[in-house]
Amino acid sequence: MAKRFSTIAVIGLGTTGSVLASMAARSGRRVIAVDTDASALDLAGARLTDTGPGTIDLTTRSADIVSADLVIEAVPERMKTKCELLSHAHNACAPGAVFATTTSGLAVTDIAFGSGRPCRTVGLHLFPQGPMDPATAVEVVGTPLTDGSVLADVQALIRDLGQVPVSVPDRAGFVGGALTMAYLNDAATMYEQRYASRDGIDTAMRLGCGLPRGPLAHLDAIGLDVARDTLDALHERTGDRRFLPAPVLTHMVAAGLLGLKAGRGFYDYGAPDADGAADTGDELPTARPARRIGVVGSGTMATGIAQACARAGYPTTLVARSEVRAKEALATVENSLNRAVQRGRLTPEQLTSSMESLTGVSRLEAVAACDLVVEAVVEDIDVKRTVFRELDAVCGAQTVLATSTSSLPVIECAMATGRPEAVVGMHFFNPAPVMKLVEVVRTALTSRETLGVAHATATALGKRPVGCLDRSGFIVNALLFPYLNRAVALLDEGILTAEGIDTVMALGQGHPMGPLQLLDVIGLDVSVAILRTLHTTFREQRLLPSRPLEQLVAAGHLGRKRGKGLRNHEL
Repeated sequence: MAKRFSTIAVIGLGTTGSVLASMAARSGRRVIAVDTDASALDLAGARLTDTGPGTIDLTTRSADIVSADLVIEAVPERMKTKCELLSHAHNACAPGAVFATTTSGLAVTDIAFGSGRPCRTVGLHLFPQGPMDPATAVEVVGTPLTDGSVLADVQALIRDLGQVPVSVPDRAGFVGGALTMAYLNDAATMYEQRYASRDGIDTAMRLGCGLPRGPLAHLDAIGLDVARDTLDALHERTGDRRFLPAPVLTHMVAAGLLGLKAGRGFYDYGAPDADGAADTGDELPTARPARRIGVVGSGTMATGIAQACARAGYPTTLVARSEVRAKEALATVENSLNRAVQRGRLTPEQLTSSMESLTGVSRLEAVAACDLVVEAVVEDIDVKRTVFRELDAVCGAQTVLATSTSSLPVIECAMATGRPEAVVGMHFFNPAPVMKLVEVVRTALTSRETLGVAHATATALGKRPVGCLDRSGFIVNALLFPYLNRAVALLDEGILTAEGIDTVMALGQGHPMGPLQLLDVIGLDVSVAILRTLHTTFREQRLLPSRPLEQLVAAGHLGRKRGKGLRNHEL
């Protein structure tokens, strides 16, 4: 049986078109690559060199697509342009040819009608983040009129190209676009508001979430004009303000700062390091890291932070509510270090040295001589304020006080003391001994000297400190949880299974895990609490916990720790 779609025409050789052309050629097919811009054709020709067993014919003549049995348009997000292009293809190609649109924000159904072949037109939504970053999942979008055999043939093609097809209905942004574009737009807004630096935002999301790229570098890779046009299309189609392009995107596009393809966007790709000059925010005064560190608390975060400090060789005092809890906390750290020894990540001598650096007590006075004390008790602002009042009373004047809160206002802790200038947020990520990111949160009163100590100490612990202002959610949670909450809303709409949504984002975007799986790992109760805190601060409807989250928490299905949440972990 002859290979279905043996000749494929790709019209538009930007990032997505070039990726498709390359994949099709590597699968042994003949590709007719079309772009009316001769310079774009030359650039594509330079990129499309390793075609494997197939061939690529580059042309500026749209009439050359006549022999294609699949025509894929990958031109900018403008309905009129796409419809006119496919209507021309309809007149030029054989009646059996199939059409595909790569739109991210427009209605595939409207494009299908505009093409003249509503029953033989599908959507193909890829997620390449750059010319060398093809995705491994592709959303195959059918309309109410798409012929079933056409969908089956296109899905078979996607599999033959080494990708994973995920069938989705024709809705605004599908799944991947709706989730990704809102998240990227939020990051652009955060940058525009000077809440955190470019490098801070990107570093936080890479290290805090394990993403292959930070959101601003991601925008540069897909093209700021493409992102702006996609957001415009989604906003026009839905009226959802999340898709209203951040003004900084419109400004940069008008200035010709289109990202990687133009050599400059959020980053300057002409710089010697190819990543642009550093943008890390205000320079901090040179400061020595703390010499003695105190940790208040005995839960998972407290023991993790204490382990990270002791492992780095710092004399560390952990304060628990009782002697029993203090001993249990030390045992938890020792067990964790023992596992590291068993896995070959730590020597027995290093374990011994680490435990000798760590002391567990029940008296808060034991941290009086510490240079830095990190509070890591329960996420309750009243409890934290009480701890800070007590620390202020017992600690020396030189002691910097830090809270490890993930979402509560740092200023509330600071104002419980008589030294608000010496209070800072140090948000470690779980598991603290492993995760590299520390969000260093400054209030309106935090002194530069205090920030210097926090940054220097985090660096000395082998962490990567990232500075931001004191606002609910800081960087990671403020960008992550609206995205997670929206994924649950999509699940509730019934347009795709939990597995399908996770596949789109994990394989399509290269995330370590899909959003629903990640929520189960975090814990649905923890996630609901963070969303409620964000909603209390920003009063945005999108931050109200989605109905399924509330229902699952009420039923005791809290995620992986209970065996069942958005997905079943008991299997």
